[in-house]
Amino acid sequence: MTTIAVLGNGRVGGNLAAALARAGHEVTVADRTPGAAADAARTARIVINATPGAGSLDRLSALREELRDTILVDVSNATTDGPDGLPADLIYPGSSLAEQLQEALPETRVVKTLNTMLFPVMTSPATLSQTPTAFLSGEDPQAKQTVRELLTDLGWQKDWITDLGGIQTARATEAAILFVPHVIRSTGFTPFALSIAR
Repeated sequence: MTTIAVLGNGRVGGNLAAALARAGHEVTVADRTPGAAADAARTARIVINATPGAGSLDRLSALREELRDTILVDVSNATTDGPDGLPADLIYPGSSLAEQLQEALPETRVVKTLNTMLFPVMTSPATLSQTPTAFLSGEDPQAKQTVRELLTDLGWQKDWITDLGGIQTARATEAAILFVPHVIRSTGFTPFALSIAR
C-alpha cells in the first residue's frame, strides 16, 4: 500500500483515485478548496497531477515544499483550447509541462505517463481491442520503477509499458495530444490510446 495524493477531482483525477483505492492504496483527492492540495501532498509518497495542464505549473510550483522528496506523476497536457473545447495548441512548444515542472521542482522526482490516451483507458487498458502503450519519461530510474508498479496495479501489463528515457522525452508524448481533437471529431468520444505496434 502506498499513500497517494491526487490533485484534481475531475474525470481524470476521480477515475485514477477510484482505481488506485480499489487496488489497495491509501488515496486522498484534493479539490480546489484553499489548502486542500498542500494538505494532501504533505502526507503522500506519490502525488498525481491531474489538474488542467494550462494551470498546472503555477499550482504545483506553489507546493514546492510539500512536494519535496516525493514522486510527482504528471498525467496532464498543457494546451490551449479551441472553440469546441478540444486541445488546439501546445503551451510549451519545444519543451513540455513535465520538463517545466521538473525545473520548477528540482527536489521532486517527476515522471510523465498516461497522457497519450483518453481517461477511461488509464485504468482499463485491457478493454481496448488492441494493446495500448503507456510511456514513461523521467530522470530517476527508481521513481520510474515505482510508477511502473502503479501502472500494473491499474491493469497495465509490463510489456505494454515503454520507458522512453529522461524527462525531455515527455515533449514527444505531450505533442501527441494534437492527435486527440482530430480523432474525436472523426470517430467520436470513444476510448482510444496511442500504441507502438511491433
